[in-house]
Amino acid sequence: MAKETDSIRQEFDHCFVVCAYKESPYIGACIESLKGQGVPARVVVSTSTPNGRLAALCEKQGVPLFIREGQSGLAADWNFALKAAPADFVTIAHQDDIYHRDYLEKMREYAWRAKNPILLFTDYAELRGGVAVEDNRLLRVKRKINAVLKRPAFWGSRFVRRRSLAVGNAICCPSVCIHKARFPDFAFDASFICALDWDAWSRLADEQGEFIYIPEILMCHRIHEESETTRLIANGARFSEDLAILSRYWPGPVARFIMGRYKASAKSNEGTL
Repeated sequence: MAKETDSIRQEFDHCFVVCAYKESPYIGACIESLKGQGVPARVVVSTSTPNGRLAALCEKQGVPLFIREGQSGLAADWNFALKAAPADFVTIAHQDDIYHRDYLEKMREYAWRAKNPILLFTDYAELRGGVAVEDNRLLRVKRKINAVLKRPAFWGSRFVRRRSLAVGNAICCPSVCIHKARFPDFAFDASFICALDWDAWSRLADEQGEFIYIPEILMCHRIHEESETTRLIANGARFSEDLAILSRYWPGPVARFIMGRYKASAKSNEGTL
């Protein structure tokens, strides 16, 4: 373990991989934000829906494009993206989002402070109509849930992170940096279509090591009507999966009660908060 920690301190081996789907009008801005980091950043793009616009953008930006054969699917696309990134630490960047200039530098700083990182994640803002929204009810709830993980003394506590995940998924998926070198066989579960990130963090929470929360807004997660999250909330698929994960931690009646509160907070994604 000491050798691994020394290696992290000598060189934080990191790569951003943008998981691209069809022709997003925002992906160019996402790539620019990654290439504009305050420290040198490696950036690649992966997709299962290749198209001329994406290929031209990657060529213009000078970033490698990896193409997955087969039918598109969130878990399969994310797993392919994770394997495509040639680094020990990987951030799967969502194509619609924007990353602050200090994101990668902060990841490196906190990884150096850690003893045995599993993953690192950050606070975030919502991007609505081109405007960064840093405070609303949902964001306040998530910050309260994550607050305990600000303390380095609790980074390595399985109990603390399981209790955190037991009341909802407060980890912003596109902010997460996974220590891939520690879990080369890790994969997102294709049986989930929307809560696959919560499921993943739940499984990783049982591993020995650290969940590291960086309590700074280091990226903006775009909320818009065409997003996959909005669609899944609209058709109800998200809530059935969320209830299944809550039921891992709580008896049925308690899980359903928490689910009711969780549904209300998710209305933020529909623009009602």
